[in-house]
Amino acid sequence: MLKYKHIDSDGKNIDLPVGKVVCVGRNYLQHINELDNEVPIEPLLFCKPSTALSPLNKPVVLPVNLGPCHNELEVAILIKNTLCQASIQEVEEAIWGVGLGLDLTLRDVQNTLKKLGHPWERAKAFDHSCPMSQFVIRDKVEKLSNIEFSLCVNNEIRQQGNSQDMLFSIVKLLVAISNTFTLLPGDIVMTGTPKGVAALFVNDQLTIQLNEHFSVTTRVV
Repeated sequence: MLKYKHIDSDGKNIDLPVGKVVCVGRNYLQHINELDNEVPIEPLLFCKPSTALSPLNKPVVLPVNLGPCHNELEVAILIKNTLCQASIQEVEEAIWGVGLGLDLTLRDVQNTLKKLGHPWERAKAFDHSCPMSQFVIRDKVEKLSNIEFSLCVNNEIRQQGNSQDMLFSIVKLLVAISNTFTLLPGDIVMTGTPKGVAALFVNDQLTIQLNEHFSVTTRVV
């Protein structure tokens, strides 16, 4: 198991515990369309345990013999204060910083589970299913509503996104989540993926960029 700790943009440990990962599905219209899914009327939520987290600057580990594993690059929000039925102001004050994470998805497994009406955790919450970048402190991110990010696979752009295209904004997501269950210090919220999901393969090289803030290059094993 790759040991995960939250780190800042200087590579230093952030003094927060490692908690759960709350993920948001179907938050970009073009991604909804590429998978022929229905548009949600409220945020679609699911969780990954802390054991799903791994450092993005280490090799990305794919499960073996479980079918295609797709990339889903997402803006990740690190929480520093407890949020329960929170207001917009409380949400804004609770964000430690912004990073990027991969919501690795076993697509065939997920499709089978969906057809059976079962939860998605076997496809989404396995060990190493959430490689996570460093976090840029909130004060250095000018606008949560204009975060550009991208994924290149073998030097070809596969995913490009901007938070302005989210169906539910980052702040609205955090408010909605906090009205469903409590977010704790050290939890991470993954805010949905843009179009461009596809299978990853061993030896693929990945370059993940958060606009002008950082770029991470890693490989798939």
